[in-house]
Amino acid sequence: MGSNTLKKDYSKNVRNVLILTLILNACVALAKILYGYITNSIAMMSDGFHSVFDGTSNAIGLVGIWIASHPPDEKHPYGHKKYETLFTIIIALMIFATCFQILKKVYQSFFEDHTTIVTETSFIVMFFTMGVNIFVMLYESRKGKKLGSQFLVADALHTKSDIFASIAVIISLVFTRIGYSRADVIVGIIITLFIARIGYKIVKDASDILVDSVCIDTSAIEFLVNRIDGVKGCHDIRARGSVHSVYVDLHALVDKGLTTEKAHEIADRIETEIQKEFPSVVDIIVHIEPDSLEH
Repeated sequence: MGSNTLKKDYSKNVRNVLILTLILNACVALAKILYGYITNSIAMMSDGFHSVFDGTSNAIGLVGIWIASHPPDEKHPYGHKKYETLFTIIIALMIFATCFQILKKVYQSFFEDHTTIVTETSFIVMFFTMGVNIFVMLYESRKGKKLGSQFLVADALHTKSDIFASIAVIISLVFTRIGYSRADVIVGIIITLFIARIGYKIVKDASDILVDSVCIDTSAIEFLVNRIDGVKGCHDIRARGSVHSVYVDLHALVDKGLTTEKAHEIADRIETEIQKEFPSVVDIIVHIEPDSLEH
């Protein structure tokens, strides 16, 4: 019952974070798109549509977290946790799509004759919306690390890409106002590289989960198990999953003269100690072997 309560609290907390950030991102996107349209600013409108990606990722996240929170069933005996990883990859794809949109804007700015009206209000809108984005990024990142949500951490990085894009727009507005209208081409390319790097990191972290890379210190588990009374040795420790949900299986050596009941008690003790020391471990399989077994 305690585990189910934790899962429900996890989903609820992540959902609350996503709803708040969805509202903030929607306001940011609306402000940039509307004022960008009024001032005929391609850069500001593009950044506004970039912010729409943030809101869309929040909506996708709400669906992903809802699916991932479903309990294990006959077709999904290990639960639905990897759906969160799947939706995390979707965020990365959206980031790469954002890179394409910025490069498209750079191309248009370089080859087309376009006049942008730069006013004091343009800077006020950009600095205010960037401030909101910084708050969203820090808030999501802190909550993601606290809750162990890979999706929230990835979404915070996505918002970080929006901050970089906003900086590019502000620099572009400054140079446009003083007469260097094509300076945003160079700035746009540099910012796109930063954003692409963030997308690459998200894909790498998500793929580590999908291919079952080690996600916990197995040497620490071995040290812990070897200290338990009745355990003569420990080997073949394997771990997979995510930061929030780790699955472990291992082989433990016990005295060959022990009864099945006693060996089972040691296995239960191993599971209890591991989960007490490593709360992120949600499932453990302990293979008991007699100490005299040849390896």
